Amino acid sequence: METPPRRRLSAAERRQELLDAAVDVFARDGYHRASLEDIASAAGVSKALIYEHFSSKRELHDELVLAHAGEIFQRLQASAGTPGLPGQERLRRGVEAFLRFVEEHREAWRALFRDAADPEVSEQISVVQSQATLVIASLIRADVEGRELDRVDPAYQQQVFEIYAQLLAGGLQLLANWWYDHQDVSLEEVVDRAMEFCWLGLERVSDGAFFAHGVARG
Repeated sequence: METPPRRRLSAAERRQELLDAAVDVFARDGYHRASLEDIASAAGVSKALIYEHFSSKRELHDELVLAHAGEIFQRLQASAGTPGLPGQERLRRGVEAFLRFVEEHREAWRALFRDAADPEVSEQISVVQSQATLVIASLIRADVEGRELDRVDPAYQQQVFEIYAQLLAGGLQLLANWWYDHQDVSLEEVVDRAMEFCWLGLERVSDGAFFAHGVARG
């Protein structure tokens, strides 16, 4: 019986096939050890074909980071953007949305963010982390809007929001890395512990406890 000919992929389909293969290779070997030859082998194509779509390993990795980061941001905004939610519930939904992405894409998370300190990829990941901080800061700010913020020095407001957002973004990234090695821990358990840790300080922001300091500085 003759084997049916393999369907010819479109350029977009081939590009996605290469990206999917790259996730597996980066997760297995890390960015530094992974090679375009390895990715080509995993995709069942030649190295030359990769160069028809990507100029380098770094460009391929950067595109993966941006694509997955975009999905994370969409989930954060969709889950936490419901009007009228109290701050604690908004934060919980955001934390859960992020960790659910990690749960559903464990290999992609490991592939893209475990090598954040590598000089070749740190710049792009830093951009993504900065964007995440802005998203989280906007969620925190939404909970204190309308609480006489005009009394607080705007520069101090922004400083407070960014400090908490940096702590949250960095802490959740490290937690996700830990969770990769402890997959027996449930999503609900991880979210509960993260909320217990994160909400203590944010509750003070939510109830306006930092206003006096901010007004004094203003």
